[in-house]
Amino acid sequence: MTTATRSLHAQVEKWLPTGGTCRPRVRRFGRTRAQGFRFVCVEAADAMHHTLVFFRHRDGAWRVFPPAPECPAMRGPGSTF
Repeated sequence: MTTATRSLHAQVEKWLPTGGTCRPRVRRFGRTRAQGFRFVCVEAADAMHHTLVFFRHRDGAWRVFPPAPECPAMRGPGSTF
């Protein structure tokens, strides 16, 4: 995945209408309470009202679904994982 497709700007253009008088804007941002994932809530209002929440993943990409929570893991000597 290239940097251009990982950016929040590229994801907003992909998922929300951006033409004409419809300008997406950030309504809210922060971190989730449970896991501390970064999120941005973006809305675009035209004839219809669109709102999406984008989540920042560990690889730096912004996606419309939250990252999987980290689970405890153990590795032994010589483990190839």
